[in-house]
Amino acid sequence: MNIYLLIIIAYFAFITLISFLTKKVASRSAADYLIAGRNLGVIACAVVVASEWLGGMSTIGVSEKAFETGTMQPILYNISTALGMIIIGFTVARHYRDNNVHTVSEMLENLFGRRARAISAIAFLFAYVVLAFVQLQTAASVISAMFDFPWLQSVIISSLIITGYTYIGGMHALALTGIIHVVVMFFGMGAATIIGLNDVNGFASLHERMVELGSPDNLYNPFSGGIGYAWNLILGGVLGGMAGQASIQPIFAARSASVAKKAAILSSLIIAPFGIMVALLGLIAKTGQFFDTAPYLADPHMMKMVLPTLMTTPEFIHPVLGGIALAGILAAILSTVGPVNFAVVTIATKDIYHGLINKSAVDKKLISTARKLVIIVNIITIPLAYYGTGAVLDTAYISYGIRAIGAIVIIMGIYSRGWITIEGVRLAFMGGTIAVLLNILAKNIGLPVIENTYVAIGAALVFIIIGNMVGKRKPKKLPSEE
Repeated sequence: MNIYLLIIIAYFAFITLISFLTKKVASRSAADYLIAGRNLGVIACAVVVASEWLGGMSTIGVSEKAFETGTMQPILYNISTALGMIIIGFTVARHYRDNNVHTVSEMLENLFGRRARAISAIAFLFAYVVLAFVQLQTAASVISAMFDFPWLQSVIISSLIITGYTYIGGMHALALTGIIHVVVMFFGMGAATIIGLNDVNGFASLHERMVELGSPDNLYNPFSGGIGYAWNLILGGVLGGMAGQASIQPIFAARSASVAKKAAILSSLIIAPFGIMVALLGLIAKTGQFFDTAPYLADPHMMKMVLPTLMTTPEFIHPVLGGIALAGILAAILSTVGPVNFAVVTIATKDIYHGLINKSAVDKKLISTARKLVIIVNIITIPLAYYGTGAVLDTAYISYGIRAIGAIVIIMGIYSRGWITIEGVRLAFMGGTIAVLLNILAKNIGLPVIENTYVAIGAALVFIIIGNMVGKRKPKKLPSEE
């Protein structure tokens, strides 16, 4: 048995044990299972928020895009989401917590009524299913690179790991294991970055080699790959977080509104630095000093394996440190895929099952339904992950575009009372989501398109204006403001 497998098995045996230890607490009520009984402190809440962001996109996605473009532009994903969490801390965090909601759609019901909750829940469910299968792809890329398994087998194995991990302990397990994941991922990626920069003789030599390979001279400038794409990342990160169920759910679980605010701001200090390390590793891999890069540039599936391949190359890093780094990558992915899949489960359980199908369901029934949905969600994402071939960051921003619609609506509902009607809310979600889907279809058939975030924001604003012409219902007052 190789050293990589031994380290990974040992690590995840420990994580599974932690999940089992939280099972009894998580089974007491639906609130305990879904939002940890609203009892998370500042550190635990901040780490779970950060761990949701520091996942497959912050590791596989950022390194893949840095490798593809030969620039540091992908770090804008981390920088923008960190900025978004600071803004959330100073704006909507206390409103979310004061309203004692389980989901973003439930918050929209408090603001605009039940019809807004129903249509937004469907849009958010679609957005998070997209994000869930992207995260599954990143986990599969690590498994495939480590053991040279076929892609389908890697996807299925990853799905089984994720299902068991999420099923057992709910939000309590995600909180405790999230702290462990963050420590491991920073240690693993930090060590690999230091080793990599030393091997290529520092930033100046790396810059020289990348320019030889066709990178722009200002490759370390985050805006070097184009202003349009850069602002797509920034707007998606800032707005996507405000209505992102997975990143907001730990805030719902905070002990108080004050804790929610502090945790959101603190999480930014964990999120921002991580992208720099993995982007640098993507550039280091592209130098070709450690393995042949030609097959990875030619195949989208292969490109997702750049970072795991680097960590399993003995010429680059000692197998023990490489194994720890791989554990760090998987820790990052699972620290996100758990909350992301759990976001789908929470939306389906609270907004659709409890909100629309069985409004009288008791806690025991809700927990049972949530656990069944954990399995169903993972089954649904397997074929999507297997057949999906787009770049991780680009595909994920489909989700960010839809979540940006929710952010605009929530901000208007909280701070601009009277500027948006219920009809505007419903049309924004329907029209914005359809616009994103049409944009994807146009891209697939070769038509010129713009970034999904721009499409979602533009369509949402247009449909809000149209909706405001149709009706004049004002948002309800928030409990914290009565």
